[in-house]
Amino acid sequence: MPLNRRDFINRSAATGAGLALTGAAGTVAAAPAEADDRHRGHGHRPKPFSLRVLGTTDLHGHALNWDYFTNAAYDDATHNDVGLAKVATLVTAARQEKGHDRTLLIDAGDIIQGTQLSYYYARVEPITGAHRGPRHPMALAMNHMKYDAAALGNHEFNYGVPLLRAFQEQCDFPLLAANAVDATTLRPAFPPYLVKEIHVEGGPAVKVGVLGLTNPGIAVWDKANVQGKLAFPGLVEQAKLYVPKLRALGCDVVILTDHSGLDGSTSYGDAVPYPENASSLVAAQVPGIDAILVGHTHVERPQTLVVNEQTGKTVVLSEPLMWGMRLSVFDIALTLEHGRWQVSSVTAEVRNANTVEEDPVVARLVRDEHQKVVAYVNQVIGSCAAAMSAAESTYKDTPIIDFINLVQSETVKAALAGTAYASLPVLSEASPFSRTAAIPAGQVSLRDVAGLYVYENTLDAKLLTGAQVKDYLEWSAAYFVQTAPDAPVDVTRITNANNTPDYSYDVLSGVSYDIDIAQPAGSRITGLSFGGAPVDPAAQFVLAVNNYRSSGGSNYPHVAAATSVWSSSDEIRNTIIAWVQAHGVIDPAAFGGDQWRLTRAGVPLFG
Repeated sequence: MPLNRRDFINRSAATGAGLALTGAAGTVAAAPAEADDRHRGHGHRPKPFSLRVLGTTDLHGHALNWDYFTNAAYDDATHNDVGLAKVATLVTAARQEKGHDRTLLIDAGDIIQGTQLSYYYARVEPITGAHRGPRHPMALAMNHMKYDAAALGNHEFNYGVPLLRAFQEQCDFPLLAANAVDATTLRPAFPPYLVKEIHVEGGPAVKVGVLGLTNPGIAVWDKANVQGKLAFPGLVEQAKLYVPKLRALGCDVVILTDHSGLDGSTSYGDAVPYPENASSLVAAQVPGIDAILVGHTHVERPQTLVVNEQTGKTVVLSEPLMWGMRLSVFDIALTLEHGRWQVSSVTAEVRNANTVEEDPVVARLVRDEHQKVVAYVNQVIGSCAAAMSAAESTYKDTPIIDFINLVQSETVKAALAGTAYASLPVLSEASPFSRTAAIPAGQVSLRDVAGLYVYENTLDAKLLTGAQVKDYLEWSAAYFVQTAPDAPVDVTRITNANNTPDYSYDVLSGVSYDIDIAQPAGSRITGLSFGGAPVDPAAQFVLAVNNYRSSGGSNYPHVAAATSVWSSSDEIRNTIIAWVQAHGVIDPAAFGGDQWRLTRAGVPLFG
């Protein structure tokens, strides 16, 4: 259920909010701002004042510095640390430097999806609300850390709106989304903003408005969960409505927390009319913004400056690295002019979580939940006849990707049995989501299998023609850097062309093909065959495809508009786990074998 006004006023009061915010009905109730009138006219000009806003984003279920897929403390090539327990130590230090009473803590979304910890409390032992059932470990940690507000990310909707509402009930801070509206009434479905008053000795209080914006792509990526329930207007459009409202409410400082990247790019094409990564556009096109906490793109941008086109004022943006690896720190200086505070400067930086120890209180708060999940993911569910690794999966046909495609193909074939589509050949797509994924020889645990599929995608089946399959593969092959026939080959440099992420590169099973990387993108697929014969452009195929790709994710051609012949609400990860439990043994010899290969001018690159 959406928050009613009474619920939200109580919650705002718990965090010290100076204003009650919009709830489900979309109305605003303002608490009196006595501090402004009480302190004006004393004849003493206070010294310049400063405040600090701390920001995290894309926490993705990381409460502790732990990797549930490796069953060890998290580590990567640059030795980053992750988790709210680490962030909490940085937050404590930053508050002590500035003063707790003049520091805000906010988040830019994607909180409750991404680790087996968050998955467990969504699917295995799901949270149900504030006063019953298990407590979500992310809510436990963030409440203790006294977050003031968080924007909703697109992955907040992966488990459905009821689960998100249960998480909302458990949070002592508002989940903000000015551009998540009721699909019927177009009224806010979540609080759009928070206004907080910060006391200033000898002067008027500083009013800080925090506006939350989420990603329009939710309408595409989580269509099954939100269609007919929620709509997601553009960030620029909603900021133009709410930033003036915050200024009219007397806000001296306006901060945005946007689950949207900087550069204006979009992965879903024209599936919705609003750009995916719009934070720079918001800064440039909407007057009255002082700073923006940016999320969604999982990159580190300590400070980016954007000049507003109407006012000429510089807006400061910062995006900390994901999973709690970094904390953004905005320092905002103000001066009192004619009885009102004016922002005189804003600076931003990021602080690294690997420089501090975990906060012992936060670690203790989530210890029981963490240990329960460690036991869950380490249970043995089968065995594997030979070790499989994803280390070479971005440039070679590997059994570990073939295994994902095998499970998906078998699942779709079984689902279509007895239907009009039962006789059609089934192809399957899979991506190298994790280069570190591996299945050992011998006993296989649940976490080994779960590590193959790190997203909560579900499985769809779409009808494509042979010509469309060719187009699909050409789009995927743009992942490779064009390489001359006589150029040296460095496997670390031939992938991720134009910054294409690994999850946007698809391998298809059921057909054989070569990718000639000496050719320009769009002209690379050669030898495309099915059953030993060239693929007929008019032939029909069923493609087993994840819901993100099926809905337009990464802007693959044809698939979003293709006829759907079947879909499942179960995560692909669970489907793979169930396959292992049912079969007992994974045998790469039964499904491994080259179906595609990289070539240059027709010459295979690898063996």
